Amino acid sequence: MNERKDMGKITRKIPVIILVIVVLYLASLSYFTVSETESVVVTTFGKATLVSERGLHFKLPIIQKAHSVDTTVKGIKIGYEQTDDGQAYSIENESIMITSDYNFIDCDFYISYQVTDPIKYLYNSDQPDLIVKNISMSCIRSTISAFSVDNAITTGKAEIQSIVKSMIISELEDEDIGVTLVDASIQDVEPPTDEIIDAFTAVETAKQSKESAINEANAYRNEKIPAAEAEADRIVQEAEAKKTARINEANGQVARFNEEYNAYVTYPLITKQRMFLETMEDVLPQLKILIDNGNGDVLKYYPLTDLQLNNK
Repeated sequence: MNERKDMGKITRKIPVIILVIVVLYLASLSYFTVSETESVVVTTFGKATLVSERGLHFKLPIIQKAHSVDTTVKGIKIGYEQTDDGQAYSIENESIMITSDYNFIDCDFYISYQVTDPIKYLYNSDQPDLIVKNISMSCIRSTISAFSVDNAITTGKAEIQSIVKSMIISELEDEDIGVTLVDASIQDVEPPTDEIIDAFTAVETAKQSKESAINEANAYRNEKIPAAEAEADRIVQEAEAKKTARINEANGQVARFNEEYNAYVTYPLITKQRMFLETMEDVLPQLKILIDNGNGDVLKYYPLTDLQLNNK
């Protein structure tokens, strides 16, 4: 009898236990949390609502469903992968590309992107991350095919990177899958064989040497040209000074000539004698005049200066 009573009590408690379990289960479905690194899309009979406010939120169990979407920056490796210890290895079916001059190169890219519209990310495509990767690979191959192997490996890297970035942004806008490109950067570009790598390394070294020589030549030119211009300016100034001095000297000589000519016109004989004595004084400053009586006896001598003084 006691066993039957116990079984009856347990039987009566089973519905209560089931009800408690159902209530706890529904309670667990009635809330969700939004962290700093995600947004949550809540659907009510197929209608989606975005919840971005951080913290605890409530919803109707079963009727409403919450889908978390990671909104942090994600990355895709194209052309390579890494082992657990950080060692990179090439994925040839992604990295090998053909250039405009029909050469092959090994090109690795890293694509960074972020979910900016979680609703479109969830419902506008089945595999948005795969779409991002496929678009990126298509844009990279299309860009590389427009460059020669020389440019792609040496001087054209920055331009390739910029073009790829612009193309991916445009393609993602057209696809409208709620994803925005953050960055597209070249990790490595090199020929697929060691021999070609060595050859292109030598080409790159030669180009750097050329640029270095050009820079040194420009520096030398920039150093010498101002000095040459200064020297030319100094020579011109000296020539101008000499020209002015010569002109002034000539003007002075003309003035003296005119003065002497005027004196000559007024007193021709005196002027001739004075000019003769002045000339003889300059030519023969020590000249003495000896007067001979014709018999070989010197009667007297006169210094030229005395005669000059006597005539003045």
